[in-house]
Amino acid sequence: MANMLKALNTFRPKIKLAKTAGMKQVVEFIASRTGLNKGQIQMVLAELADTVIFFNKQGQGVKLEGLGTYLPKIDTEGKISVSHRLDRYIKSALNVEGGFTGKIENRKNIGKSKEEFIAMWNEAHPDDPISLN
Repeated sequence: MANMLKALNTFRPKIKLAKTAGMKQVVEFIASRTGLNKGQIQMVLAELADTVIFFNKQGQGVKLEGLGTYLPKIDTEGKISVSHRLDRYIKSALNVEGGFTGKIENRKNIGKSKEEFIAMWNEAHPDDPISLN
Protein backbone atom coordinates (compact mmCIF):
# COMPACT_ATOMS: atom_id res chain seq x y z
CA MET A 1 0.00 0.00 0.00
CA ALA A 2 1.36 3.41 -0.99
CA ASN A 3 1.58 6.31 1.44
CA MET A 4 0.60 9.96 1.26
CA LEU A 5 4.20 11.05 0.61
CA LYS A 6 4.27 9.13 -2.67
CA ALA A 7 1.14 10.91 -3.85
CA LEU A 8 2.48 14.34 -2.86
CA ASN A 9 5.86 13.75 -4.47
CA THR A 10 4.20 12.60 -7.68
CA PHE A 11 1.47 15.22 -8.10
CA ARG A 12 2.46 18.32 -6.10
CA PRO A 13 3.49 21.50 -7.90
CA LYS A 14 7.27 21.71 -8.35
CA ILE A 15 9.51 24.42 -9.71
CA LYS A 16 11.48 23.15 -12.70
CA LEU A 17 14.87 24.58 -11.86
CA ALA A 18 16.86 26.19 -14.64
CA LYS A 19 20.66 26.28 -14.63
CA THR A 20 21.99 27.94 -11.48
CA ALA A 21 23.32 31.46 -12.01
CA GLY A 22 27.03 31.45 -11.22
CA MET A 23 29.30 34.20 -9.97
CA LYS A 24 30.02 35.43 -13.51
CA GLN A 25 26.34 35.89 -14.32
CA VAL A 26 25.63 37.55 -10.97
CA VAL A 27 28.55 39.95 -11.41
CA GLU A 28 27.45 40.83 -14.97
CA PHE A 29 23.85 41.40 -13.83
CA ILE A 30 24.89 43.71 -10.99
CA ALA A 31 27.33 45.57 -13.27
CA SER A 32 24.57 46.18 -15.82
CA ARG A 33 22.34 47.71 -13.11
CA THR A 34 24.86 49.77 -11.16
CA GLY A 35 27.57 51.13 -13.41
CA LEU A 36 30.23 49.50 -11.21
CA ASN A 37 32.86 47.49 -13.01
CA LYS A 38 32.91 43.71 -12.78
CA GLY A 39 36.17 43.58 -10.80
CA GLN A 40 34.78 45.84 -8.09
CA ILE A 41 31.64 43.76 -7.78
CA GLN A 42 33.54 40.48 -7.63
CA MET A 43 35.80 41.89 -4.91
CA VAL A 44 32.83 43.10 -2.84
CA LEU A 45 31.05 39.75 -3.11
CA ALA A 46 34.21 37.89 -2.03
CA GLU A 47 34.60 40.30 0.90
CA LEU A 48 30.96 39.77 1.83
CA ALA A 49 31.53 36.03 2.24
CA ASP A 50 34.67 36.67 4.30
CA THR A 51 32.77 39.22 6.41
CA VAL A 52 30.07 36.69 7.31
CA ILE A 53 32.79 34.20 8.26
CA PHE A 54 34.63 36.81 10.36
CA PHE A 55 31.60 37.78 12.44
CA ASN A 56 30.18 34.26 12.69
CA LYS A 57 33.53 33.00 14.01
CA GLN A 58 33.10 35.46 16.87
CA GLY A 59 29.61 34.18 17.61
CA GLN A 60 27.88 37.14 15.96
CA GLY A 61 25.04 36.84 13.51
CA VAL A 62 25.15 38.96 10.37
CA LYS A 63 21.96 40.60 9.10
CA LEU A 64 22.05 41.75 5.49
CA GLU A 65 18.92 43.72 4.66
CA GLY A 66 17.28 42.24 1.59
CA LEU A 67 19.21 38.95 1.81
CA GLY A 68 18.82 37.49 5.26
CA THR A 69 20.51 36.70 8.52
CA TYR A 70 23.49 34.36 8.89
CA LEU A 71 23.76 32.80 12.35
CA PRO A 72 26.53 30.50 13.61
CA LYS A 73 25.36 27.24 15.13
CA ILE A 74 26.96 24.13 16.61
CA ASP A 75 25.90 20.49 16.53
CA THR A 76 26.33 17.88 19.26
CA GLU A 77 29.69 16.83 17.79
CA GLY A 78 31.06 20.37 18.04
CA LYS A 79 30.90 21.11 14.31
CA ILE A 80 30.21 24.77 13.57
CA SER A 81 27.98 25.70 10.66
CA VAL A 82 25.75 28.57 9.64
CA SER A 83 22.00 28.80 9.45
CA HIS A 84 20.47 31.26 7.02
CA ARG A 85 17.13 32.96 7.61
CA LEU A 86 15.83 34.40 4.38
CA ASP A 87 14.84 38.07 4.45
CA ARG A 88 11.08 38.56 4.07
CA TYR A 89 11.72 40.91 1.15
CA ILE A 90 12.88 38.04 -1.08
CA LYS A 91 9.96 35.79 -0.15
CA SER A 92 7.48 38.63 -0.70
CA ALA A 93 9.02 39.56 -4.05
CA LEU A 94 8.82 35.95 -5.26
CA ASN A 95 5.16 35.70 -4.29
CA VAL A 96 3.86 38.83 -6.00
CA GLU A 97 0.88 37.76 -8.13
CA GLY A 98 2.16 36.94 -11.63
CA GLY A 99 5.75 37.77 -10.70
CA PHE A 100 7.24 34.26 -10.99
CA THR A 101 8.24 33.62 -14.60
CA GLY A 102 9.92 30.22 -14.20
CA LYS A 103 8.34 26.91 -15.12
CA ILE A 104 6.11 25.05 -12.66
CA GLU A 105 5.43 21.34 -13.13
CA ASN A 106 1.94 20.19 -12.09
CA ARG A 107 0.81 23.83 -11.96
CA LYS A 108 -2.81 22.70 -12.25
CA ASN A 109 -2.50 21.03 -8.84
CA ILE A 110 -1.80 24.25 -6.93
CA GLY A 111 -4.33 24.53 -4.10
CA LYS A 112 -5.42 20.88 -4.15
CA SER A 113 -6.21 19.21 -0.85
CA LYS A 114 -4.63 16.11 0.66
CA GLU A 115 -7.75 14.17 -0.27
CA GLU A 116 -7.50 15.30 -3.90
CA PHE A 117 -3.86 14.15 -4.11
CA ILE A 118 -4.87 10.78 -2.68
CA ALA A 119 -7.72 10.50 -5.23
CA MET A 120 -5.31 11.32 -8.09
CA TRP A 121 -2.86 8.69 -6.84
CA ASN A 122 -5.57 6.05 -6.40
CA GLU A 123 -6.93 6.71 -9.90
CA ALA A 124 -3.45 6.45 -11.46
CA HIS A 125 -2.41 3.46 -9.28
CA PRO A 126 -5.47 1.28 -8.59
CA ASP A 127 -3.15 -1.65 -7.75
CA ASP A 128 -1.35 0.39 -5.05
CA PRO A 129 -3.96 2.59 -3.36
CA ILE A 130 -3.54 4.98 -0.45
CA SER A 131 -5.91 4.44 2.41
CA LEU A 132 -6.81 7.21 4.87
CA ASN A 133 -7.22 4.67 7.69
